[in-house]
Amino acid sequence: VRRVLADSRVTLIELTRRDRIQFDSNAPVAGTDQGVWPGVENPEDADAKSAPSGAPWIDTNTGFLRYAKASTGKPVWIAMQPPPKANLTLSRYLQAIGDAAMTGAHWVVALDPDFNRRLLAGDPTALKDWRRIGEELHFYQEHKDWRAARPHSQLALVEDASSGALLSGGILDMIAVKHTPVLPVPVPRLREGSMREAKMAVNVDPSTLNDHQKEILKAFTRAGGTLLTGPPGWKFPSARPGEITLEKADLDKLDEIWKELNSMTGRKNLGARLFNVSTMISNLLESPDGKQVILHLVNYSDYPVENITVHLLGKFQHARLYRPDAPEKAVAPYEVEEGTGVDIDSMGAVATLVLE
Repeated sequence: VRRVLADSRVTLIELTRRDRIQFDSNAPVAGTDQGVWPGVENPEDADAKSAPSGAPWIDTNTGFLRYAKASTGKPVWIAMQPPPKANLTLSRYLQAIGDAAMTGAHWVVALDPDFNRRLLAGDPTALKDWRRIGEELHFYQEHKDWRAARPHSQLALVEDASSGALLSGGILDMIAVKHTPVLPVPVPRLREGSMREAKMAVNVDPSTLNDHQKEILKAFTRAGGTLLTGPPGWKFPSARPGEITLEKADLDKLDEIWKELNSMTGRKNLGARLFNVSTMISNLLESPDGKQVILHLVNYSDYPVENITVHLLGKFQHARLYRPDAPEKAVAPYEVEEGTGVDIDSMGAVATLVLE
């Protein structure tokens, strides 16, 4: 297909397996059709996964998408389908949109068969839900400048495909559910200046680095940075063909490095600390000119979350809250020991806080 269309004006977008994405190709989009369906694990499900993070586990693609975004300058698309035989609520679709958009990526909308049938039949509830989905898609498109923002964190994570970067449920996701901002650094893009704002770094698998890259990390520690490497002889579980998540036995292995990481970061503020957000994931970014800090929030429960508190490093004078289901509004930042605090009274599926 690629060869036939080579001389035409037709745009070809390939949605491949994750391990076949070519981040450095000339393709207009880096995309995959493999993804988990976002949401909080059902605690009553006997087969539900547990994770070393200890937090309520949230199925998310954000770890993989953050790595993908850091690996390419192209738009990143993910096209996972609803779970088989599922009749999903509206909130589950809003979570899927936000799960991708908070990283600057795009979810290719796909409806479950029941929703699709009701929508085509003109069912009033389905039409109302479809309009709400459109509002959220429009919300992120209206603020597409957020996609150019870069991660804002004092913690860097050095990893690549062989150390779990293409999997969901790995170290990046474990950090995310603890609401610790993180800067993904793909091994192929590790060079001088890659971690200039970081004070801490995690090198998941030292064996993947060449001599020059090892020297970069040594220079990082000589400059006062704290570096955590995988335990001696520790090897990240190998992804099984066609699979994008870890088995429980693999999660048990990850516990070795997670304990060290959790001990290193502790309760430190590495960009932002959030409170009353157990069913949420956040992503902290900064604008290209460094004048704005952008905090994306996605709520993976089916109910609004209230009384959210955010503590950010640095002094900010102005803050605005953006939501697709409500007008934007100014919120009052206040001084805290760590820098700046902001309170959010309530939010539904998604919200974005912008501070200057």
